[in-house]
Amino acid sequence: MAEVFDLFGDPVPANWGQRGRPEHIPTQQNRNRVSMLVALGWSNSRIAAALYVTVPTLRKHYFSELKFREVARDRLEAGIAMKLWDGVQAGSVPAIKEFRSFLDRNDRMEIERTMATAPAGANDDRSRLGKKDADKRRAIDADADLMAELEAEASQHAAVH
Repeated sequence: MAEVFDLFGDPVPANWGQRGRPEHIPTQQNRNRVSMLVALGWSNSRIAAALYVTVPTLRKHYFSELKFREVARDRLEAGIAMKLWDGVQAGSVPAIKEFRSFLDRNDRMEIERTMATAPAGANDDRSRLGKKDADKRRAIDADADLMAELEAEASQHAAVH
């Protein structure tokens, strides 16, 4: 039997209009939406509510999207980077500017990540601090390192011109 589609091109469930709730049919748009929401850090219950389904239905139909929760943010960032890079390759000045700020954000994240994974014996004060105080200290150190780096670049730029 041929499948029936609604006006939006989505398949119509077999029991549509009958008693009981119609079966949820996952679409590619919903798969993409779930992947994006997972990358943004949404919980399963929040994603299910956004799709108007229950959490078990979400897990049943979107298991493959949910199982990559740890790398979803990296995949989203990689997709954004590729779109920006396409714009840079096309010569789009706004894309070039945005790509530069994207690179700066990425570099700051990498610096913070490396500072967070420093050996435990490197700084004994940090080992005695609580989590919040250690995070504040790392943020201050990262800002100081970034400002020193920016000042060094500015002085090099001023020396050239």
